[in-house]
Amino acid sequence: MSRILLLGAGRSASSLLQYLLHHAPTEGWQVTVADVNPAPVRALLLPHAAYAQAVPFAVEDNARLEELISQAEVVISMLPALFHPLVARACLRFQCHLVTASYASEEINALHEQAQAAGLVLLMECGLDPGLDHMSAMQVIDEVRAQGGELLSFKSYCGGLMAPGSEGDNPWRYKFTWNPRNVVLAGQGTAKFLEGGQPRFIPYQQLFARTELLCIPTYGEFEGYANRDSLSYRAPYGLHDIPTILRGTLRRPGYCAAWHALVLLGLTDDAVHLGNAASMTWSELVTAYLPQAADHSLPLATRTAQHLGLAPDSPEMQRLAWLGIFSDVPVGLANAKPAQLLERLLTAKWQLEPTDQDMIVMQHLFRYTLGGVLYHHTSSLVVLGDDSIHTAMAKTVGLPVGIAVRRLLQGHVSQRGVVIPTSAELYEPILHELATQYGIHFVENKQTVTQ
Repeated sequence: MSRILLLGAGRSASSLLQYLLHHAPTEGWQVTVADVNPAPVRALLLPHAAYAQAVPFAVEDNARLEELISQAEVVISMLPALFHPLVARACLRFQCHLVTASYASEEINALHEQAQAAGLVLLMECGLDPGLDHMSAMQVIDEVRAQGGELLSFKSYCGGLMAPGSEGDNPWRYKFTWNPRNVVLAGQGTAKFLEGGQPRFIPYQQLFARTELLCIPTYGEFEGYANRDSLSYRAPYGLHDIPTILRGTLRRPGYCAAWHALVLLGLTDDAVHLGNAASMTWSELVTAYLPQAADHSLPLATRTAQHLGLAPDSPEMQRLAWLGIFSDVPVGLANAKPAQLLERLLTAKWQLEPTDQDMIVMQHLFRYTLGGVLYHHTSSLVVLGDDSIHTAMAKTVGLPVGIAVRRLLQGHVSQRGVVIPTSAELYEPILHELATQYGIHFVENKQTVTQ
């Protein structure tokens, strides 16, 4: 009997939990789900009571955390990433493996030698992004290398969006399928990448104004903006000498220009408390960010458009008006940071309805030479959610984690220490099971390029 501990049963854990319950009887697993609110999970587990249980757990309770981990062989952490070092250290103390979908932080990487010496795996970055991005990219990169090709350019974009039928009249064509705070703070800092062998930097104030247009067959056009640090992917991908490397996020066309307007207004600022009253209205907040107007008779939206250098009827202004930032609705939160107020507003406007379908879109773009011929290769993935519970985000984050846990408990993972899924031993079976059992697969398109 192998004991699996799942920490956290939030929005992104639904498909993972289904996977664990499906395989538990045949694999001989005993699954414990620990969550701050175990009641909904207990109802779900009733038909599986012989091999699954839900228990209460608050992440602040370190004694409870250690008690639960001491009884496990593998811990799956779906907690916020800041808690993973705490979980990892407990796993090392009690000699159990750890699997997560989150980035391997410096604090986690510092545990590599200790985990390796103990014969344990701390498998990180095994979800969607990071996760499937590593696996699918490395599959192509390894194939090109095996044929003797030379990679010249690698660009990778991913986005969690709405399926076309669920976009409705939302001009942003976007709703929250992930942590709202992460969306509001996306891109803060300076984006770094390589282009034609030269380092490129985009400060946050310009990030959403510098996008690339991409096309996904059947699903149309998307725009991508650069992520914070693309350079850090050269080492794990073995692309130390590649002239061009960029990783980015996908949105529907028009989103980035409107978000750029919010940045310019100052509404994404997460550094300063405003000292505002909760009763302050959105129109009063926006007015406070505008320069003193010569003509106070002009509508607030018109004055805002002038400040931003936009036409009053521009698509950007239409998106801002749809959010309600020119309304007399109270901001509802006292002494807040602008980003907190914006997150509160967007959470109401961008909430998934029960029947909504989300959509995951990922595309890699490679350029390489092989036998004196220049090739352009795209790998495209589109996954649709079933509803607001069984989302595409939950599938693409949770299923790779579940498959990795199953492989680990079957003894098919030989690596030890802090690991990410860039080796064929890990990515090949995960990608194969996703494609054959769940219809989650990349569409490959390779063309020669006339120089």
